[in-house]
Amino acid sequence: MYPRLVIDMEKLRGNIDGVAKIAKDQGGCSLMIVTKALCADEKVVEMIASHPAVDYLADSRVQNIKKNYETIKANGKQSVLLRLPMASEIEEVVKYVDISFNSEMTTLEMLDAEAAKQGKVHKAVLMIDVGDLREGIFFQNEEEIIETAKKINDMANVELYGVGVNLTCYGAIIPKNDNLSIICDFASKIEEATGAKLNMISGGNSSSIYLVGKGELPEKINNLRLGEAFLLGNDTAYGERLEGTVDDALTVEAQIVELKEKPSLPIGEVGVDAFGQKPYYEDRGIIKRAIIGIGQQDMTADSMYPIDERIDVLGASSDHMLLDVTKADYKVGDIVSFKLGYGSVLKAATSEYVTKAYK
Repeated sequence: MYPRLVIDMEKLRGNIDGVAKIAKDQGGCSLMIVTKALCADEKVVEMIASHPAVDYLADSRVQNIKKNYETIKANGKQSVLLRLPMASEIEEVVKYVDISFNSEMTTLEMLDAEAAKQGKVHKAVLMIDVGDLREGIFFQNEEEIIETAKKINDMANVELYGVGVNLTCYGAIIPKNDNLSIICDFASKIEEATGAKLNMISGGNSSSIYLVGKGELPEKINNLRLGEAFLLGNDTAYGERLEGTVDDALTVEAQIVELKEKPSLPIGEVGVDAFGQKPYYEDRGIIKRAIIGIGQQDMTADSMYPIDERIDVLGASSDHMLLDVTKADYKVGDIVSFKLGYGSVLKAATSEYVTKAYK
């Protein structure tokens, strides 16, 4: 059935090899692979968990960790919840998650109480916001950071496992030696204030890996969290290809449902499209337009890249994607293949209307 998301397992495994060589061998970091973009697909998670270079498997949804918990534990790996825990999921976080990222004392107190009920010790990474303005205690509030760390360290059933930072995902702030050094300084201050040795200083996601090659990753950083880097083979700071990786481990295939010659400019007064945007059209004269059976409900048009370079993406509605195939030779029923950007990976993996195929 089409459309379908094609997952090349060997290429994905090769991408883990590539990022492991950079992050672990060159950067001296433990390797946390993020599974959320593919909705923690069980076959992919099994491959990741069995990879000897992977230390942690992380996701933003406790549901995804739960469904793969036995696989993760059977392979001797630790599970990590990246999104700050919600009060409504505390019981399952303690039950299925080894390490969670936190910034709120109220949440940490709930984790401590629930861990006591379950007879467990839950590990917490304290998040520090160095300017991207997503999660974490703001770095200028030094007293709050140190006092929070002390309180965690005094808990009976929550272990202060480390500190972490997130950059690029919201504020698009690029990781640099200077802003990552801030959490390294806090790690030293926290160790001095608590007498505890932090196991993890997590220096960000796929936008931080480029610093390894430049020799600019702060020495105290000992963990990187990589999702897009292993899925699509690029750093997310500057979009550069990472050595030893490929960008076509994930592709989408969709089928042509209409093929007709039509004008390139719509006729009539232009309003807004189905998503409230006023579109722009380039006058290409009469062109051969193909419609394929996939739309914005299943992907993001501006992060779909035809493998056949003769094809141009014109746009998409919720259920249809329009292509200029004037320079190509296609017919109704033919399959068109695309490389993907991160937005389309997320949507295609989440959509129940896109089937999965494995190579």
